[in-house]
Amino acid sequence: MPKVVDPRIRRRELAEAVWRVVRRDGLEHASVRNVAQEAGLSMGSLRHYFASQSELMTFALRMVIEGIEERIALVPADGDPRLRATRVLTELLPLDDQRRAENEVWLAFTARAMTDAELRTLRDEGYDMLRAGCRDLVAGLIGPGRDPDQEAARLHALLDGLAVHAAMRPDIATPDALRAVIADHLAELQTQRTADGPTRPFGA
Repeated sequence: MPKVVDPRIRRRELAEAVWRVVRRDGLEHASVRNVAQEAGLSMGSLRHYFASQSELMTFALRMVIEGIEERIALVPADGDPRLRATRVLTELLPLDDQRRAENEVWLAFTARAMTDAELRTLRDEGYDMLRAGCRDLVAGLIGPGRDPDQEAARLHALLDGLAVHAAMRPDIATPDALRAVIADHLAELQTQRTADGPTRPFGA
């Protein structure tokens, strides 16, 4: 009797195979043939789950976004805003193997999105979500005299820069170094709020 495979699980397995090929060999080598071989399937079997390479690539990138969303959804929404910001931002940075894989795949696909309309739409969606998330986080930290859009842009740029540094020089941009930069930035935002008016101490 043939083995029944859950299509959702198989699609995720194929997306993970895309990730491995991209990280090891580069996005230009993530052909249907190479991904099928990486996943231990025939090309015909792969096309049973994805009709085209573009559909497969889009799903692989979508899985990056959904993985981040799922982790952030588990962060408690109440409590000290600086502590919440710290927890959310650590889910966005490449601090372990899973997040390093997401980061490297995201950076690779960002370049590909310049010439792929479907990937560009998804890239822009991820960009807009991150910017909105940054604005939400800084709104709870800055004082009334600060511009939340400007501070969101500053935090967004900081995250993007750290992600690139971690991919290029993981020996320098270590997890501890990334955490320290974020901690310093959030402390600065809270100091600005204290200067503008009273705020609850971090951890109180």
